[in-house]
Amino acid sequence: MKIWIDGAVVSRDEAKVSVLDHGFLYGDGVFEGIRAYAGRIFRLEDHLRRLAAGARALALEIPGGIEAARRVILETARAHGQPDAYIRLVVSRGVGELGVDPTTCPEPRMVCIAAAIRIFPPEKLAEGISLATSSLRRPGPDVIDPCVKSLNYLNNALAKLEARQRGADEALLLNARGTIAEASVANVFAVRDGQLSTPPPTDGALPGITRLSVLELARELGLPAAERSLGRADLFAADEVFLTGTGARIVPVSSLDGRSLGTCPGPVTKRMVDAFDAFTRSGGTPFL
Repeated sequence: MKIWIDGAVVSRDEAKVSVLDHGFLYGDGVFEGIRAYAGRIFRLEDHLRRLAAGARALALEIPGGIEAARRVILETARAHGQPDAYIRLVVSRGVGELGVDPTTCPEPRMVCIAAAIRIFPPEKLAEGISLATSSLRRPGPDVIDPCVKSLNYLNNALAKLEARQRGADEALLLNARGTIAEASVANVFAVRDGQLSTPPPTDGALPGITRLSVLELARELGLPAAERSLGRADLFAADEVFLTGTGARIVPVSSLDGRSLGTCPGPVTKRMVDAFDAFTRSGGTPFL
């Protein structure tokens, strides 16, 4: 693991952040989870575009701008030295006074982490994971816009905790209307009659980069794919269900609330896994 902070790449034991940083105190900031495959950063420009949009939504300046963020990501990945890695770029409001007022923070702060990551063990990826519907609801866009990848992940963390305490691998989050938003840290796809469906951002889904890739790849493979509202009943009626996320990639789902879902992993899921694996290694921004 290597961490870029205050202009230098250091080890995890050397990386220090002030306890008065409003990212730590109040979750005030944005981040991107990014993957490197075969010595190349996957969809770097898409991640930077989303980071910039999220920062603008929070009236948060990225130190040095997007070009600086790009240089820091590449420098950190290069220092980590591994062709495959997970990279976390964080921009916080910075150090300020106690109290939630962001105007007391004169300088935002940027930190970048490059490390190995494994969300689920290989056997789970092979046999599928279990979902549990969370009792918590995804806040509406008038509370926290799901399109902003902010540091405030309490809703996600508590949903994940509840799922784990109930013996499930992952949580399914619904919105206030009772339709599916996403999993705690991943987007949801349902496959029925060869067609892929995934909830839109208006239902509380983060516009994920892996989600975007799957939608694009499905169309290239001749599989109809679209955003549409989904309920729990749609998952029970689906032929296949899978999750997508930068950390987890594409993960088949075997059950929801103790009830088995469709084929796991199904033929469409397998095709998407193969297509996505090839896609991740066919391009990207080189760093080694």
